Amino acid sequence: MLDVLLTTVGVLALVVAALSKCIQRAPLTAPLLALLTGVVLGPAGLGVIDLPTVVDGHKELHEASRLLLAVSVMAVALRYRFCDVRAQVKPVMLLLILAMAGMTLVTTVVSAAALGVGLGAAALLGAALCPTDPVLASSVVTGEPAEKTVAARTRQLLSLESGANDGLALPLVLAAIAIAGPLSGGEAVLESLWQVAGATLLGAATGWLGGTVLRAAENHRTMQPGPLLLYTLMLALLVLGLSGLLRVDGVLAVFVAGLVFNAAGSIDERTTENKIDEAINRFAVLPLFVVFGAMVPWQAWADLGWWRGLLLVLGVLLLRRLPVVLALKRPLALTWRDALFLGWFGPIGVSALFYLTMEAHRLSADPRVLAAGTLVIAASTVVHGVTTTSGLKAYRTAGRRARASESGTG
Repeated sequence: MLDVLLTTVGVLALVVAALSKCIQRAPLTAPLLALLTGVVLGPAGLGVIDLPTVVDGHKELHEASRLLLAVSVMAVALRYRFCDVRAQVKPVMLLLILAMAGMTLVTTVVSAAALGVGLGAAALLGAALCPTDPVLASSVVTGEPAEKTVAARTRQLLSLESGANDGLALPLVLAAIAIAGPLSGGEAVLESLWQVAGATLLGAATGWLGGTVLRAAENHRTMQPGPLLLYTLMLALLVLGLSGLLRVDGVLAVFVAGLVFNAAGSIDERTTENKIDEAINRFAVLPLFVVFGAMVPWQAWADLGWWRGLLLVLGVLLLRRLPVVLALKRPLALTWRDALFLGWFGPIGVSALFYLTMEAHRLSADPRVLAAGTLVIAASTVVHGVTTTSGLKAYRTAGRRARASESGTG
């Protein structure tokens, strides 16, 4: 089975690399292409990739999503110069505090209303589906079409929010576990404090040490020239491993380590390498989405009821984020087109899969929660993937109209 997966991912990666410019112009993204490949080759399709469903194989998916998130949030932390990151602290904090709380609440209410489940199951879905996914979001913030079309500040906000809220969603998930399971409120608070504070300290310490060592090695010429990707990937894996040993939030620790490494190292001098690293990181999503496509729980989706599933998908995709961001338009100092863009492109993906499988591991798998959550993840991958090109075009058109209106008024 491993050889089949390696062959599939290898062929897919070559196709994505060879047709990268065509894919950027088409209503298609690499994660969506990988998901469709997994579905076609999975048990419901040709049967070439024979894997258990998400309900039965959630432990393996959890570890895979954990590794991919670590790579992704490290790439986000290194994507922009540290001075640009520092300038966006206030709006990002608004998104992390107010928007996350609003998205969790809305998703919880939608889940309870659409599925008819109790507060515990609805809270688990609300917490797991609230973070914006950095893997899927990268399609609309990186690459030539996005960089030429979308305002730099808007791309920075979406990137930094998606990188930070993956780790900071953990307290919300622990609160949901306390509602749904044996974890008490006090235990959830203590664990949240330890995991977040410990992750912040660990990430800051390792990021500073990694950046200082890199700069010293370059200054003293003790290090051979090489791509920054290898160094930062090893740093991400180190932080992730230490986080597991210390039982702190590994995703948050890696993101903090990346930010501090960005500040302490020589990232500003490696603009070309950063673009190469970002392009390579884009291929890391392919294996997980192929596997996820092959593990789709079709029967569990059917057991939800088609109309309940449709209500859930529509409710979450339309109400979870867009109204919340529009309500924060003035505090975030956004134009209407930037608010609409930022509100729509808050995809649900790997981070949600990570938290859903974590909940399943701690509470034992609830087929309804896993089925509903994975249904929304698949729908978000498809819908946001298909609308990326049209969304960029609409954003560009709105910008032209705004400029024409301003010149006419002037």
